Amino acid sequence: MRVIFTCGGTGGHINPAIAVANLVRQHQPDAEILFVGADDGMEKQLVPREGYRLECVKISNFQRSLTPKAIVHNLITAKNIVAACRKADRIIRDFRPDVILGTGGYASFPALRQGTKQKIPTAVHESNAVPGLATRLVADDVSRVLVPFEECRKQYRNPDRVVVTGTPVREEFIFTSREEAKRQLGLTDKPLVVSYWGSLGAREMNKKIADMMALEQAEEAFYHIHATGSYGWRWMPEYVKERGVDLAAHPSIDMREYIFDMPLLMAAADVVICRAGASTISEVAASATPAIFIPSPNVTDNHQEKNARILEQRKAAVVIREADCDGAVLFREVTALLADPARCHEMEHALREMAVLDAAERIYRTIEQLAKEQTRKI
Repeated sequence: MRVIFTCGGTGGHINPAIAVANLVRQHQPDAEILFVGADDGMEKQLVPREGYRLECVKISNFQRSLTPKAIVHNLITAKNIVAACRKADRIIRDFRPDVILGTGGYASFPALRQGTKQKIPTAVHESNAVPGLATRLVADDVSRVLVPFEECRKQYRNPDRVVVTGTPVREEFIFTSREEAKRQLGLTDKPLVVSYWGSLGAREMNKKIADMMALEQAEEAFYHIHATGSYGWRWMPEYVKERGVDLAAHPSIDMREYIFDMPLLMAAADVVICRAGASTISEVAASATPAIFIPSPNVTDNHQEKNARILEQRKAAVVIREADCDGAVLFREVTALLADPARCHEMEHALREMAVLDAAERIYRTIEQLAKEQTRKI
């Protein structure tokens, strides 16, 4: 089997493609695999590190504004797309794939578009509850649309071509038990709360976490590990001091720049406070950790809130809009959850029912079937 994986931009688009590529390599060691991504994205580091060949196209995003600067930017983007499609067309003709899988990001559009034009089986995996621009542009033409939850099916005009696969996550999120994780961390006498806002952090939300720390240090009823992100680490240690938080005197509060062992901490956590990006949602569901989601308001189509609301509707999570949130609200919600084991158990059960633990396998089976159908036609 010859497969093109196309993706770009963020780890949330790239890592699912790598997970499926690894399965292809595992099931079919003689398979030929090629990645197509952007020339300035994270894929340039992540894909070669996994041992896969990467071809790059020049791509840029569209700005939703009518300012002169935005108009010029969008004209350049349109020019880049035309050139990227031409290059993708050449890549496809040279590689001759049996199937093409796109997992999101603007970089996935050229190869998916040209693949459909060349009558090659194509599939697009959309990890968010609502389709992004690249997915919307190809959804009516690809062979299959792969989505994380059943509720997502209604977003597409051809629901019969939509397959619920979930979003792949690392196995450690699935198979690490809470008891074992707590034991490894040495945190067995009190509940654990974990909070983070991504690798860069979020300034306003970090400030609200600092206010929450000021409240929780009075009782120290739970452990709290917070990752500030790279930007937050530059100023937040001093900021928490200004808010009256003495980290040295309160070892139950652990503030760090990054969380490198996220599967272990997620497994150990009794409550997690985080954004609601697609990968985070999938990791929370896979680990069945009760969560308080604060969706980022600064994302396209408000897709993080739409992601989180699906879990809220199934009583699998608490959702608080950033505008409605402060340190006191966070402290109150965390305390309420920790004081209500029955509700936490209900959330864990709902998360386990939502989690698709074999997402990578489902996606692999889908593209394998498409490739077989193509072979039969030939």
